[in-house]
Amino acid sequence: MTYLLLSMPFVVAAFVLFGIGAADARRRGDLRRYLSAWGASTAVLLVLTTLFDNIMIAAGFFDYREDGISGIRIALMPAEDLLYPIAGALLLSGLWQLLDAARGTGGRSDA
Repeated sequence: MTYLLLSMPFVVAAFVLFGIGAADARRRGDLRRYLSAWGASTAVLLVLTTLFDNIMIAAGFFDYREDGISGIRIALMPAEDLLYPIAGALLLSGLWQLLDAARGTGGRSDA
């Protein structure tokens, strides 16, 4: 089994939750804020993942079997490694939006 195939159920599940959160944000008129917060956090996660994965692979902490990856690498890191921070950002953004909706705050504080 490849890392890409292993990651796909998590990415799909995270994307579904993100879509539900986006629908809620749109209904509340906060879609732009929702998407921009997701975009900014995802960009930071991708940069940090790329940086630190390459450092850890170069240091010899771990590596990937060649038959388990696509062969596309960003320096030493397989491109599939970026699916984890993307899925995490999708999942947490959707969950945060839905928890905000459940609390009834819509992301705004009265303070």
